[in-house]
Amino acid sequence: MTLTELRYIVAVARERHFGRAAEACFVSQPTLSIAVRKLEEELGVTLFERSKNDVRVTHVGERIVAQAGRVLEEVAALSLLAREGQDQLSGPLRLGAIYTIGPYLLPNLVPRLHGLAPRMPLVVEENFTARLSERLRQGELDAIIVALPFDVPGIATEFLYHEPFVVALPVSHRWSRRKAIAATELAGENLLLLGAGHCFRDQVLDACPGCSRSAQVEGEIQQTVEGSSLETIRYMVASGIGVTVLPCSATGTDRYARKMLAIKPFRRPVPGRDVALAWRESFPRPRAIEVLKRAILACRHPCAAD
Repeated sequence: MTLTELRYIVAVARERHFGRAAEACFVSQPTLSIAVRKLEEELGVTLFERSKNDVRVTHVGERIVAQAGRVLEEVAALSLLAREGQDQLSGPLRLGAIYTIGPYLLPNLVPRLHGLAPRMPLVVEENFTARLSERLRQGELDAIIVALPFDVPGIATEFLYHEPFVVALPVSHRWSRRKAIAATELAGENLLLLGAGHCFRDQVLDACPGCSRSAQVEGEIQQTVEGSSLETIRYMVASGIGVTVLPCSATGTDRYARKMLAIKPFRRPVPGRDVALAWRESFPRPRAIEVLKRAILACRHPCAAD
């Protein structure tokens, strides 16, 4: 049993595909497949159920892959601890962020963090919360920025800021002169939302349960919205297709946003989200986490609150 073989089985479990796992490990598929088969023979168990179009992790395989991930994390930690006196602010920091936070926080965060820790470049990934959580637990990310609640064993979480939601609508909309909008009023509108899997969508529907019906746009438009980003949805709202809800940091200051969109606050109670930073409790660079937190708080959007 080798560390390389452990990396291979973790990759196969993550990708659910031998070819993609081989690409992620920078080896040929036969090399990876032979190594995985060798490890299975050594352990005397089947780790993966293989079919022509699918790879599934067996029950015992799930436990072994999880343990392999912990072993790889401890090996990485051991390498850092072995270099006494190493600067914790030197070397890349692998940061993940959900899709509805990354584009609006990172433009200010990157230069701010570079000023605080110039020898600690960011390796950034945007993804869904579930995917980021998995990669964090497996040691493939060092920290992630997510919305609360977020409760994962072995993961430390710290609240960063609260961000209220706002309503975005075309300037021609009948509400454009209103001072504020009640969440319940959205149920009667053509509401454009992100697709399933985005926690922001769930947060909006929690604030307006009746909106699940108004969010069911028919046909091609619905398919377009489901695969879109908040930025794309803003463009569609500006063109007059419907209205949407945005985190206040995503309202934008660009030319079209000022001229074609009306941004309205919610009436109380104002829906919003709590943004947090999460990292493994065993992560061996606590100073890096502290500096990252300081940088995030320094560059958060003015609409955010403690």
